[in-house]
Amino acid sequence: MEQTRKPHRRDRYDGYYLQNLDAMHIMMPYLMPRRTDNEAVLNETVDMTNVLKYIEEKNSANPEHKYTVFHVITAALAKTIYLRPKMNYFIAGGRMFERKNISFSFIAKNKMVDNADESVLIFRLDTDSGKPPIDQVHDFVCGEVYKIRKESKTDGTTDQLNILTKMPGFLLSWVMKLLTVMNDRGHLPKALRPVDPYATTVFMSNLGSIKLSANYHHLANWGTNSVFLVIGELKKTPYFGDDGSFELRDSLDLGFTIDERIADGMYFSNTIKLFRKIMANPRLLDAASDSPIE
Repeated sequence: MEQTRKPHRRDRYDGYYLQNLDAMHIMMPYLMPRRTDNEAVLNETVDMTNVLKYIEEKNSANPEHKYTVFHVITAALAKTIYLRPKMNYFIAGGRMFERKNISFSFIAKNKMVDNADESVLIFRLDTDSGKPPIDQVHDFVCGEVYKIRKESKTDGTTDQLNILTKMPGFLLSWVMKLLTVMNDRGHLPKALRPVDPYATTVFMSNLGSIKLSANYHHLANWGTNSVFLVIGELKKTPYFGDDGSFELRDSLDLGFTIDERIADGMYFSNTIKLFRKIMANPRLLDAASDSPIE
């Protein structure tokens, strides 16, 4: 998210250099430099009762372009991260930065068959528009998926990959080593910057949409992505009362994989608590992204 602050010589095109960190957070990128060696896995089962009621209400007024569970989860995460900015930190070249925007990447297929083409979509939250996050996500996803499935257009990421993969293997290997160094130093070519799905706040995988369950996906050493989310399939789960009685409710398993170097356990715990609160009260997503939650 764009902020007004005094420029620093170590700022990157995509992030503000973080100064005055404690000694532990300064040392961690040197003690454990690879993102994949610093994965913290957080698994959540979310009660979806209120979310499903909320979606039903939204769709009663918008039957053609429906709101979905995926829209709600993405919007809830966007608002959570806006209010919990350390979740938008990343480490590159041994230094820590705060990303300049809140962004999400995910894969969309043009058809639900094995050999269908896949496209990478990248959503960036507009924190200045005043438009509620749920409507921003809904309008973006519906518009982009329509283009993919109806107009058979390729995405910018695929276009860039098609250029790179035309090189012979030995040259592609050399180019990728060079790009890795450039990426660590914040000098990735401008053509690649807006289309890199590993340069977003959260990479999301909606496995529930293909009837698959999983609670973990690794991070990647390429790029700057510090959070990966796996979304499972809706299911019935028993919820118990104090007297031992229970009722079956719709629930959803979520698996967060986080670069543990960006914050501490208490910060992650309080972030998950806020995310739970929003999912339990999804009408909070009808307010602007910067509206506070008590």
